[in-house]
Amino acid sequence: MRAMMLNELNQPLVLEDRPLPEPGAGQVRLRLEACGVNFADTLIVQGKYQEKPPLPFAPGAEVCGVVDAVGEGVELAEGTRVAALIGNGGFAEYALADAVACVPVPDGMPPEQAAGFLIAYGTSHVGLEHRANLQPGETLLVLGAAGGVGLTAVEIGKVMGARVIACARGADRLEIARQKGADHLLDSDTADIKAECRALGGVDVCYDPVGGEQLRAALSAMKWEGRMLPLGFASGEIPQIPANLVLVKNISILGLYWGAYKKNGPKVLTDSLTKLFGWWQEGRIKPHISHVVPLEQAAEGLDLLRERKATGKVVIKTT
Repeated sequence: MRAMMLNELNQPLVLEDRPLPEPGAGQVRLRLEACGVNFADTLIVQGKYQEKPPLPFAPGAEVCGVVDAVGEGVELAEGTRVAALIGNGGFAEYALADAVACVPVPDGMPPEQAAGFLIAYGTSHVGLEHRANLQPGETLLVLGAAGGVGLTAVEIGKVMGARVIACARGADRLEIARQKGADHLLDSDTADIKAECRALGGVDVCYDPVGGEQLRAALSAMKWEGRMLPLGFASGEIPQIPANLVLVKNISILGLYWGAYKKNGPKVLTDSLTKLFGWWQEGRIKPHISHVVPLEQAAEGLDLLRERKATGKVVIKTT
């Protein structure tokens, strides 16, 4: 099989011929159709992510493919089309997945949408429903609202009945957030986030994959018993949260590392994804994919995220 391999950290990916992996107990081998690209992939190739797989490896954590072979104890039938979380290995034509991490793909769902669905939609849904308990009529502020996870938070927030304030860089990116249902738009390059959110009545829930100064501004605009969801630091700055602001408004800081539920609470993931695929079938959500690149150009897919040239998802077509 062909795979885009990382042999040394911070070095270019290399297209190589690799042996087909064989599934062990509880595993399946997938003939991949597509692989979603995530901001975490740009960090993992630099050794800057929480998880550090041994070299060499192919990046790529979320995939769509067809079950090609099964290991001992697996009930999934060969030929079943699934989306799966695999940790790494998705920048390839075949990959192994734990059978319990595979979710059947609804009929008619394109592989590009299925491959880019799990992490972005799963993160936003678990964050907003399971962690923040977002309620109809509440005000949701989404920072980085045109990015892979931010755009899904806008969309899911509207499905859940919230009033959504979308904050992103530039009119073009904000227009995409508006099309996904945002009620109010803030340009992160020019807006006074604190003042404008306060003028809109304050924020009940802030969904923040950005960090840095934007988190501090949003924190000052939170309502009484507001909930802050820090889930990433795309700004490059991990902010120090002033405890006095948290104290005087009874603000909750709710950390969100969605991938950890695979080990610590898998039912949270499966219940969430079941609901999300149902919403897709009902036409209530629709993934926004700005770029689809072939396997041999996987490095360009990483660059699109690293240089913030993408909106929504970047997907690698593996076949």
